[in-house]
Amino acid sequence: MKLALVHDYLVQDGGAERVLRALQDIWPEAPTFTLFFDPDRLPAFRGRDIRTSFLQRLPFIRSRYQIYVALMPTAIEQLDLTGFDIVISNASAFSKGVIVRRDALHICYCHTPTRYLWSDTHSYVQGLRLPRLVKSALLPVLSYLRLWDRQAAERVDTFIANSQTVQERIKKYYRRESQVIYPPVETTQFSISQNPKTYFLAGGRLVAYKRFDMIVEAANQTGLPLKIFGTGSIEAELKQRARDNIEFVGKVSDEKRAHLYANALAYIHPQEEDFGITAVESMASGRPVIAYRKGGAVETVVPGVTGEFLEDQTWEALADAMIRFDDTCYNPERIRAHAEQFHRARFQESIKRTVEEAWRAHKGPQ
Repeated sequence: MKLALVHDYLVQDGGAERVLRALQDIWPEAPTFTLFFDPDRLPAFRGRDIRTSFLQRLPFIRSRYQIYVALMPTAIEQLDLTGFDIVISNASAFSKGVIVRRDALHICYCHTPTRYLWSDTHSYVQGLRLPRLVKSALLPVLSYLRLWDRQAAERVDTFIANSQTVQERIKKYYRRESQVIYPPVETTQFSISQNPKTYFLAGGRLVAYKRFDMIVEAANQTGLPLKIFGTGSIEAELKQRARDNIEFVGKVSDEKRAHLYANALAYIHPQEEDFGITAVESMASGRPVIAYRKGGAVETVVPGVTGEFLEDQTWEALADAMIRFDDTCYNPERIRAHAEQFHRARFQESIKRTVEEAWRAHKGPQ
């Protein structure tokens, strides 16, 4: 039995890339097919068997890959997977569209039906910093991609969703059933600290949909200390708006990130995520989470036990929650115990068992 992994593209380090690393560790001999790869940004994947599409050779592919989005369906379909019995696509966009042998099994671990094609199309277009004429020209491209994406979903034999939230989206947009296996969290990297807690924490990729603008405004208005880790496209804008009580610590090591979590009053999570790994990392450090009651957070945060919810996605609601927040009401050991259900080893066991069961069913009686 020969197995291959497929990933959308390797140019940023996020939750999907953590899932890919966990899959590679289960099947170390399996090659990983992807549209393009930037080893400078993702040194953790150096030494792996990474096989790219023709897009890898195009100019600006590492820095401005969005300009080639219309070519990505063709590129993913041209990946040659005829030598493999099982193909696992790790998809939030294009990788589920690979073409496999008639007798091969295609399992898709779906992070979400492509956001900018389905649930977030209008906010995505509005948020682009492009002239109105260019935005108008983009709409037919998105329509074409939406049709392709729906057809690509039909090529999958078995869908696995990374949360119940995503399971519902798969049912709505693709009309397909799926099972839920939560993504892996490296809970062993985090620990409880007894140091005094003096600041709120937020972090990750600094992009618009994660609502860092709301976090910064709440901290500006309350004057409460806030640390933000990570980098991204709106970093400069956020820094320009932030007052002196807000500290941007940039890209941090795993050790530094664990230290930031462990010594925070609470982690702030005001966005709607498919799952939300950073919130679980905070819980693995014994620290509560202030989260917007939507998306994956509904499945990971237990009100009054591991954190509390915002009912409104506004800086005013967040500011009120921060002012009223009392971290002494929470038990760090209980919070950490809750996070252990998302341990990496549990994810790997569940995925491996699911793939083996699907393969036996696919082959039929012997």
